[in-house]
Amino acid sequence: MSNSVTQRNGSIQYGDTAINFSIEPRATDVPKVLIKVHPDCRVVAHAPPMASHDEVMQAVKKRARWVCKQMYYFDKHRENILPRHYVSGESHFYLGRRHMLKVRGDSHSPANVKLLRGVLEVRGRKLTSDKTKSLLFDWYRVRAGEVFDRRLDEVVSKTLWVNEKPSFRLLSMQTQWGSCSPKGQLTINPHLVKAPRECIDYVLLHELCHIAEHNHSERFYRLMKQVMPVWKRGF
Repeated sequence: MSNSVTQRNGSIQYGDTAINFSIEPRATDVPKVLIKVHPDCRVVAHAPPMASHDEVMQAVKKRARWVCKQMYYFDKHRENILPRHYVSGESHFYLGRRHMLKVRGDSHSPANVKLLRGVLEVRGRKLTSDKTKSLLFDWYRVRAGEVFDRRLDEVVSKTLWVNEKPSFRLLSMQTQWGSCSPKGQLTINPHLVKAPRECIDYVLLHELCHIAEHNHSERFYRLMKQVMPVWKRGF
């Protein structure tokens, strides 16, 4: 009888919440099941090759409370990344606040985006939805670089394990807010700038903790608590 995982999906019940998850092989030889909750609320159990289905189920059950909190957190902020049509009257978010989009065709003005009194105004020639989307994304990307740089200064100053401010790059990702390379370089999703400041700080801190501890171990969460004692309350 083989002990290795053969089923590719699983499901457990935690209170009133059904946690449905997929099972994927781990890329490393670490003999531990790694649970991840993605921003689209997908739950994935990364299991070592010889882990049994029961072992994977037990690992998810052990982290069920944390999984539910992550699912609730991402679901709460899902509206920040909902698909848009990029026409006047739509709601778009910046730093957790809702702003109305106003698209104004103007043949005499260079293409630009301005945020003023709760209105995101996109102005320029022949503004199709695609052109408006592109202009708005460029605006978000510039703001993201500025905001993340400032918030990283703030968060790094509270850590004891980061010797110098790490570099970061912006990359649009479908299922992640951020990541940390083995060399300590951060990759942050520019769409995160649409979320409230405390969410941005949480993601930055999460990735900074990975500089010291690459896995979601007890030490990892001790570091989180050290800098952000109430991080679990909103997440």
